[in-house]
Amino acid sequence: MAAGFGSSSYYDKGFRQSPALIRARRPYLFKNAVLGSAVAAFAIGVYAYTISVIGQDEFEDVKVPSAPSPPSNK
Repeated sequence: MAAGFGSSSYYDKGFRQSPALIRARRPYLFKNAVLGSAVAAFAIGVYAYTISVIGQDEFEDVKVPSAPSPPSNK
């Protein structure tokens, strides 16, 4: 059995990537980085928009309950 994960030849005994794995991943590296950046930018944009919209709310329509009355001793 080969070293690494099961019979995979993509990792050596020290669990480092082999040159074959690096060559196999090379065509996808740029596209994955662009897609990951786009997803992260979208998530940050949604978060920033949500925080800005919530920050503009005055919460004047929310009724605040009065302080609880002390218990009566009978």
